[in-house]
Amino acid sequence: MVNLEEIKKAKERIEKYTIKTPVIRMENLDEIVGCKVYIKAECMQKTNSFKIRGALNKMLTMSEEELKCGVVAASSGNHGKGVAFVAQLLGIKATIVVPDNAPSIKVNGIKSYGAEVVQCPYDERHNVANKLSKEQGYSIVHPYDDYNIIAGQGTIGLEILEQLPDVDYVVVPIGGGGLIGGIATAIKESNPNVKVIGIEPECMCRYTKSFAKGEPVLLPSTHSIADAILTLTPGKKNYPIVKKYVDNIVTVEEDKIAQGTIQLLTKGKVLAEFSSAIGIAAGLLGKLPVNKDSKVCFVISGGNIDIDTVLNQM
Repeated sequence: MVNLEEIKKAKERIEKYTIKTPVIRMENLDEIVGCKVYIKAECMQKTNSFKIRGALNKMLTMSEEELKCGVVAASSGNHGKGVAFVAQLLGIKATIVVPDNAPSIKVNGIKSYGAEVVQCPYDERHNVANKLSKEQGYSIVHPYDDYNIIAGQGTIGLEILEQLPDVDYVVVPIGGGGLIGGIATAIKESNPNVKVIGIEPECMCRYTKSFAKGEPVLLPSTHSIADAILTLTPGKKNYPIVKKYVDNIVTVEEDKIAQGTIQLLTKGKVLAEFSSAIGIAAGLLGKLPVNKDSKVCFVISGGNIDIDTVLNQM
């Protein structure tokens, strides 16, 4: 399991390579979201996504033997960009397996760091990555189901508590569970009074359904504008962490997801992916258990989106 001490070690390990992204007060959103809105702007992180944190912590703890043949990662885009960045930093080969429909802004970003990109059907990404690992000797850097990845993402939680010590709620998008698992561990083991809320698309509510059943479920693949959080099942290592530390999970309907990004752009002047601003969308719908005096920090996890994609939803 990941614990607070491991997350603190991860922070020491990666902080010289990352940006301590700002926590920004967003007064213009207070009335429509129903609370005092703050954002943790990971869309301003290197590679424009939080994913670099986990990739750094994982790859900086790998042995020379593990790294010498290169690494492979399955990704919807942002994790691949983070792995490619770290591989370039370490001077090793990286191969990134992405779905056929991955946004071009993410694919081009991966290539810009010198990584090879392999495209395949969405459901086949991990199988293809595993096959390449066996055939080529590449080490796998999993996007979420890895304790070093989780600890790296948890450094965001430490920063939030440093930057906003009196925060009441932290709202986090959920895919496989690496981001929220790390953040929730850091927060709950530092200050159990802070509430952690996860947000997932209604069309891919794998954690909501898993908790209802009492065990992880596998959902069929689907399409959503929240392309970065469409993992079909909770991570095996992530599930018990999320179950232990996350206070509530909320779902957002597909036709409402874009509103988070739109309001963040028009009122907050911050460009974020639909997946990343899904927590703002939940607030707009009145789905968060907060009040007008609650200090709520929304983790805006990525900004790898072009403005035309957002304008098409307006």
